[in-house]
Amino acid sequence: MGNQVLLVCGMAAGPLFTVAHLWEGAGRVGYRPFRHPVSSLALGRAGWAQIANFLVTGLLSLMFAAGLWRVGPSRWGAVLIGVWAVGLLGAGAFRTDPVSGYPPGTPDQLRRPTRAGAMHDLFSLIGFLSLAAACFVFALSNSPGWAAYSIASGALFATTMALASAAFDQHQRWVHLGGLLQRISLTIGWTWQTLLAVRVLHT
Repeated sequence: MGNQVLLVCGMAAGPLFTVAHLWEGAGRVGYRPFRHPVSSLALGRAGWAQIANFLVTGLLSLMFAAGLWRVGPSRWGAVLIGVWAVGLLGAGAFRTDPVSGYPPGTPDQLRRPTRAGAMHDLFSLIGFLSLAAACFVFALSNSPGWAAYSIASGALFATTMALASAAFDQHQRWVHLGGLLQRISLTIGWTWQTLLAVRVLHT
């Protein structure tokens, strides 16, 4: 497969993921985007759509990582993007546990996570940390503007994702905004990946 095609996969993944979860969340009964995580869309009868979203965008990101390995400015950065992609694939392979009262009728937090829920959280954590690290690695370039943007993206992505995690752990200050915080974080991360793909493609 050509390098340009692989890099275009990195451009497509973020917009596809965002449009898919916004469309799915808008029509889900009892689902509150400001409160509930994107992963919760994988629960219920229509959960296959979000599972497919994780798997497709994970595969696209993995192909992007292969393109970066071939032509990108950092092999370490390509590896980190690849780990981020594996995190997405793992999040799709293992469904999250109910959280913050979704699906309706479930508790805000299970006393003990299920095996699938624990694996989902593990893959997600590894993926999030890898994407944040990739932002800092790719900041090592000759462009001060790109470096500043990448460092800011990595820091903001990590911070907002940590706040979202606290919300999903039922921290009273953030619990009602967990979904919003996570969406802000994901938007930051996916936007950075999209712009990275554009940058490398036109280098």
